[in-house]
Amino acid sequence: MDKVIEGEVSLKRKKKTYLIVFIILVTLAIITWFLRFYFKPSLTIADITIARVETGIIENTINATGEVLPEFEEVLTSPINASIKNVLMDAGKKVNKGQSILLLDKSVSQTDYGKLQFQMESKENEIRKLRLDLEKSFFDIKSNNSIKQLRISNLKDAVSSAKRLLKAGGGTKEDVEHAELDLKVAELEKLQLENEIKSKQQTMKIEIREAEIALAIQRNDLDALKRKLDLADVTATRPGVITWVNKNIGSSVHEGDALVKIADLSGFKVAGSMSDNLLDKIHNNMAAIIRIGSTQLRGSIVNISPSVSNAIVSFDIQLNQKDSKELRPNQKVDVFLVTATRNGVLRIANGPAFNGSNVQEVFVLKNGIAERRTVKTGLSNFDYVEILSGLKAGDEVITSDMGDYKNAKTITISN
Repeated sequence: MDKVIEGEVSLKRKKKTYLIVFIILVTLAIITWFLRFYFKPSLTIADITIARVETGIIENTINATGEVLPEFEEVLTSPINASIKNVLMDAGKKVNKGQSILLLDKSVSQTDYGKLQFQMESKENEIRKLRLDLEKSFFDIKSNNSIKQLRISNLKDAVSSAKRLLKAGGGTKEDVEHAELDLKVAELEKLQLENEIKSKQQTMKIEIREAEIALAIQRNDLDALKRKLDLADVTATRPGVITWVNKNIGSSVHEGDALVKIADLSGFKVAGSMSDNLLDKIHNNMAAIIRIGSTQLRGSIVNISPSVSNAIVSFDIQLNQKDSKELRPNQKVDVFLVTATRNGVLRIANGPAFNGSNVQEVFVLKNGIAERRTVKTGLSNFDYVEILSGLKAGDEVITSDMGDYKNAKTITISN
């Protein structure tokens, strides 16, 4: 009997335990439902940002970086090997055309200029001497030619006399032959001398021409050095603003080294750069948006660098408003290149709520309740996102980050 009683008591205890557990679980479920029903998540208007769906233009863009540069910037270089003697104007100063900026010590080049002058004078004297020598030689040859001509005339008379004497019986045939031979020799000598005269004339022209060319080269070198010496007083070639100047007085500079940069600040351009992975998406005349703080300027790509450096491609943007007061030299700006444009589409201001996915969920605000809704997006840029479906014009959407409420279907929004 004792064993049966103990079994019944044990069974009753188990049933009682099961019942208590069941009651606790039901109670917890009821409490959870009660809390979910009466304590829904809530936010205030101050905690969120709201944008209204509207109809307008949407531009799809890709991001790049840019730097504002003067549209025209001239670099003045050292025309000679010299040292910096004095700096007359510092960076930031406005200059007018012809105004001196920097002075170079040009004593070494002036010494070289003097040497070239002496060498040129020496070459001119050499040419004059050559002309005199050649003219004297030519005169001597012509005189010899005249003497040969006189001798030939005399020998012709001798031949005629020998023939007359032969006919008269007062001479011999050998005398005639000897006179004729002397005449032929004299004629050949004269022909040889005439050829020598022609050759000497050509030689005279060539030698004088060579000397004149050498003189012309020296004169060009002298003129070039004179121009360099004139440029050694570094002056502005156009009005503008000095953006950089080499102020290392006493330091040596070589020919071609940069000394001064002068910019025309009446117009600017933007030097852009981006990853070469997007190189196939850009082209000349492509529209570009330049953002400077809250200001937007528009322009277009005018030149794309053919080379890639460190996986970066560079390009130049010509601005529609190149004289905007917002532009400053070497200013860093955000660049957005427009790849596509659509008119008359639904759009909404971009914000953290949009993560770039084509299909995503957002909260639509109506009568103080934010309701989760699935939307489909299209083109996007820094300012707007295109809405393809899920929203209509006039809908108010929470554009701030709602990641903490990803499991909520509705949120109460209070003032």
